[in-house]
Order: sequence, then C-alpha cells, then structure tokens
Amino acid sequence: MPFRRTMSMLVLLGAMLAAAGTRAAPPVARLRLPPGFHVSVYTDQVPSAREMAIGARGTLFVGSMTAGAVYAVTDDGPGRGRRVQVVARGLTMPVGVAFRDGDLYISDVRDIVVLRGIEDRLDHPPAPQVAVPDLPWRVGDHGWKFIAFGPDSKLYVPIGAPCNICDVGHRFGRLMRMNPDGTGREDVAYGLRNSVGFTWQPGQPGQPGAGTLWFTDNGRDLMGDDVPSDELNRVDHAGQSFGYPYCHQGDVPDPVFGRGHPCSDFTPPVLKLGAHVAALGLRFYTGSQFPAAWRGALLIAEHGSWNRSRLAGYRVMAVRFGPDGGIASYVPLIDGFQQDETPWGRPADVQPLPDGSVLVSDDLAGAIYRVTYGRD
Repeated sequence: MPFRRTMSMLVLLGAMLAAAGTRAAPPVARLRLPPGFHVSVYTDQVPSAREMAIGARGTLFVGSMTAGAVYAVTDDGPGRGRRVQVVARGLTMPVGVAFRDGDLYISDVRDIVVLRGIEDRLDHPPAPQVAVPDLPWRVGDHGWKFIAFGPDSKLYVPIGAPCNICDVGHRFGRLMRMNPDGTGREDVAYGLRNSVGFTWQPGQPGQPGAGTLWFTDNGRDLMGDDVPSDELNRVDHAGQSFGYPYCHQGDVPDPVFGRGHPCSDFTPPVLKLGAHVAALGLRFYTGSQFPAAWRGALLIAEHGSWNRSRLAGYRVMAVRFGPDGGIASYVPLIDGFQQDETPWGRPADVQPLPDGSVLVSDDLAGAIYRVTYGRD
C-alpha cells in the first residue's frame, strides 16, 4: 500500500479514536455554508451516528456503525435541551433505521429486527423482535445496511458485496424489497457494490420523476486516487444492473472482471460524484425554509475517503435540478469536516424536518447537526 495512503488511514484511525475517547464538542465554527445558512449542534451525544428516521411524534431515531446501539432523541421543551436514550443495544452494526405504523425497524447484518410501539415505550423499550430473518451475509466488507420503506409500503434492503472487488453472482451486490415481515422478497436492482443510501423522488402521481428510486453506490478501491467515481444512480425499472463487479462509473471496465462484460451492457450513473468520497445517505429537500434554488434538491452526505493520498469528500452536497428535470449543478451545502488532511467529522446521513431545516449525522464526532436558513 502506498505510504501516503497508509498515512491517510492512520490519521483517520487516530481521529476516530480521539473522538471516541475525548468526546470534545464538535467545532462547528469551522464549517462552511453558503450565505444565509447556519449550522448548530442538535446533539453531540449519539456515538457513531448513522442513518436517521423520524417517528410519528417527532422522535428522531438514529442507528450506529460501531456502537451496537440505536438511539432516540427527543426535545424536552424550550430551555430544557434534548434527551438521548438508548432504545436497543448489543446489535451488530445497526446502521439502518426505518419507522412505520408506530414500529421502528433496525438493520442487523443477518436480520431486520423491530421495536413495536416504540414511541409509547422510550423509557422502557421492548426487546427487539426478528421481522426479517436470514438475509444474505458473509464475513467481509459491507454487511451493514441502510433501510427504508418505499412509497409502495415495501421494506427496501441492500445486500452489499462482501469484498472490495469479487464476482459473487446475484446473491450479493443487489437491492431487495419485501413486505415488512420479510415475505414476498424480490430484487429491484443488481450490480451494486455498496449502497448505503437511497430515497424516492417526491411529487404527485403523474408528475415527471415522482416516486423514482435514487441511490448512492461506493466505487471500488485500489485503482488509484481518481478512479473509479462513486455514483448517483436512478432505478427506472426493476431488474436494472449497474455494472459491479464488471464495470465502474459507467465507463471503466474492471481490470480483473471486466473482460467479456462491456460497460454498454449496464446502466450508467446519472452523476459521477468523485472517487472515494464515500457518498452515503441522501434525501430530497421538500421544505420551504431554504431559498428557491435549493428546493427540490437532492442532498447527499459524503462520508469522506480513507484510501486516497489526499482526502476527498467530508461534506454535504446538493444535486440541483433544472426546469427540464436534468441535473443543473452539484454544489456544497456544508464543507469543512477536515482541515489540513485531518478529519474531525464524517457526514453519514441527512434528514429534512417538517419545519424546513435539515439534520446531518456525523459518526466520527458522534453528533447530529441542524442546518437552517435565515436564522440560527
């Protein structure tokens, strides 16, 4: 492994250990936002914060990557601050959380578990029940799972590739959907290396793009600093293949597995996001607090690189669309989670709130931030 890449990994590891050990307040004053936007610490008491979901009563649920716990964040009222409670513990990389009909669904690497009636029981959470058993899993990379319920009321679950690059057929590297009890499983998309974020385009039935599924996918490692790019993809019909492990970023054949599988056989990305930026959670902004240019934008958390000679990512970006629905720009909403090649934060997910503000989770600082416009 090149020396500079090794040093990048060591610097990141050191930052993670320091954050876990000291729990210093996140230095949000270092963050850069467009004029008129503000960012504040919503809470800094959520270790390894990853995917977020909002309950029917406004409870913020947060999964975690390394803590093995799932958290509930509630507002105790003006001047009383926010309370963080553990509602599940002892799980394996419970990154994903999804709320439906009063129940909280949580991803484990082998199963999806559920906490029934959780908002009535925050002080005494119920024991997790297995809702979806026996998901494909193999020791290796990308066993963690971002999960969500789609407009069709189906639970969507990604099955990441158990490696950096390998050919394991259709058992891994795909996106599934199913009923909440795990029955009726079917595949939605193939050729995904590691999707840790997906969402659906809002809009009324009949409007262009309404209900369309969008997802991020992380490109493979060890092909250099600048190739291949992470991807923003769109699923136009079930059964599409997006190339992994044969083709990357829509136009780069894999040096090991690409022979005999031309890139033209696969669906190319809608947008190349940059190599190693580690694009994770994404949501459409449907509020009215942000200026008109940001309304309808697709917000993407770039977790940041670990294997690049100079860091990339470590920011929250916005895909802004033109009048024709095409992509007009890809611009930063928040930047500055690393200074001088030393990261202090890693954005993992974005979650718009009903008041038009947006929450951002940070699994390195163990924090949730709130982005507002026009006021603190």
